[in-house]
Amino acid sequence: MLELHCHTTYSDGTLTPQELVAAAIASGVRVLAITDHDSMAGWNEAMAAARSYSPPHSLEIVPGLELSTVWQEKSLHVLGFYPDRAKLESPLQERLAGRYRRAQEMLDKLSALGYPVELQFNPNMAPGRPHIASALVRAGHAQSSQEAFDRWLGDHRPAYVEYEKFSAIEGIQLLRQCDAVPVWAHPYLFRGGEVAEVLPELVAAGLMGIEVYHPSHTASQRAQLETVCQRYGLLMTGGSDYHGPSQYANNSRHTDLNQLQLSDALLLPLQQAAQRLRADRNYDSQNYLAETGWIP
Repeated sequence: MLELHCHTTYSDGTLTPQELVAAAIASGVRVLAITDHDSMAGWNEAMAAARSYSPPHSLEIVPGLELSTVWQEKSLHVLGFYPDRAKLESPLQERLAGRYRRAQEMLDKLSALGYPVELQFNPNMAPGRPHIASALVRAGHAQSSQEAFDRWLGDHRPAYVEYEKFSAIEGIQLLRQCDAVPVWAHPYLFRGGEVAEVLPELVAAGLMGIEVYHPSHTASQRAQLETVCQRYGLLMTGGSDYHGPSQYANNSRHTDLNQLQLSDALLLPLQQAAQRLRADRNYDSQNYLAETGWIP
C-alpha cells in the first residue's frame, strides 16, 4: 500500500517524522512520501526511523515536498518528488523565508485586533495558519483551531495574509530545474479556475503528473483525472494528505493513513520519471509533450 502525500511537524502535521513512520507501518503502508510544505527537513529522520526497526522494515521512504504557489490569485500546491536536495536547498530557503514573513504579518494583525499570541519559529519548520490557530487556542482566545480560522485566519478574515506571489509556473519550473517530478496536488480543491482550463498551461510549463487519488476527490472526479492523465501522458499519484490523527478532527478534511488503499504499482512510473530527469539534463517541457504524443 502506498502513501504519496503526508505531512510532519516540519510543516502543518502533528506527528514527528519518527511518529509518522511508526503510524504508517502500523497502518500497512509500504511506500511513504514525506511531502511537507516548502520543506525537506523531515526526510533524514523518516529514513533513519524506517531503518531503525529490527529486523529492518521494508517501508520505503520517498523524498518529496509540497510547494506553495499561486495561480489566478488562488493557492495552488505542487508536489515535487525525488528532487536534487543540493539544488533545491537554496531556492527553498526563500520560500521558507516568505512563510515566516507571512506568519509574522498575521501575528501582527492579531495583536492589533487585541489577540496577541506567542509563536516560536523553528528555523527548519514551515510555519502556516494551523500553527497560529493552535497558538490562539493555547492563549485562550479560541476554543478550537476551527474557531480560529472562522474568526480570524480563514480566507478574507481579519488576520488573513495572502501567500507571497510565487506562481505555479515558477514552482513547476523550479522543481524541474532541481530534477524533481512536479505533480499537481488535489486539483479539485483549487479555487482559481476549472481543471480543464488550468492544466494545459501547467503542462506546458513542465508539469508531469496529477494527484488523481485524494480523499477530497469524488469517484467521478477521479475518473475524469484518469482520462486527463491518459490524454496528456501524465503520471498518476495519490495519497491521503495525512496531517496526523487529530489535525482535522470534527472536520471534513480529516483523513486516515492508508484510507485509499492505493497500490504501490503507482511508484514505478514515478521513479522512472525521476531517473529520466536526472539522465537528461536538457529534458524540457516541449520534448516531454512531443514524446507523450500531445504535440504531433
